[in-house]
Amino acid sequence: MAATSQPSIKTGEMAPIDWGQLRSTTPISRLFGTDRGTAIDRYYIDRFLDRCRQDIRGRVLEISEPCYTRRFGDDRVTTSDVLHATTGNRKATLIGDLQTGQGIPVDTYDCIILTQVLPFLFDFHAAVRTVHEALSSGGVVLATLPMISPVSRYDMDRWGDYWRFTSLGARRLFEHYFQGGSVEVESFGNVLAATAFVQGLALEELAPAELDEFDPDYELIVAVRATRA
Repeated sequence: MAATSQPSIKTGEMAPIDWGQLRSTTPISRLFGTDRGTAIDRYYIDRFLDRCRQDIRGRVLEISEPCYTRRFGDDRVTTSDVLHATTGNRKATLIGDLQTGQGIPVDTYDCIILTQVLPFLFDFHAAVRTVHEALSSGGVVLATLPMISPVSRYDMDRWGDYWRFTSLGARRLFEHYFQGGSVEVESFGNVLAATAFVQGLALEELAPAELDEFDPDYELIVAVRATRA
């Protein structure tokens, strides 16, 4: 079979680009923009959880701190548990491991909030299995996962930063463990939002219309709502 020829581009045919501050091998911020304002990915995470706030009810489990439980649970939450992998976190009510299931009760939670957690667990399959087992019948997990993101140096140097997820990968992962239940997946982002996030710009430096535009080839955040049968 003959090789397919690629169209050639002659010098001078492309309009010049004004790189400005972006023509640099170092980012504008290495702190995800938090030193400039609010991290861009939080815009999409907040929007997803706000839309699913009715799921945050009854007995709720969140990781590290209960910030989203408090923000979106309103008066529907009866018990708020906080999971941490090690001792020393005063906000934690449980010490346990999502990868092994140790320390995590089964058939217990009406909702589990799992924002930006799976990239830092090497055995993310086992973690999703543990989440499924920890939910009560009809319980819901609200998970967000990064697709386009710099490495989190804080996490990499302590326990590891391993994975990024496409919407298709997230769907297949959760459908495997939530058989008989339901899995809804959506994604957020576009090339401008992704570029700004990678560079470390802040949410406040982009307009809402620039953030809300969606391009499926530039998934910045993938969100999953999965219900146990």
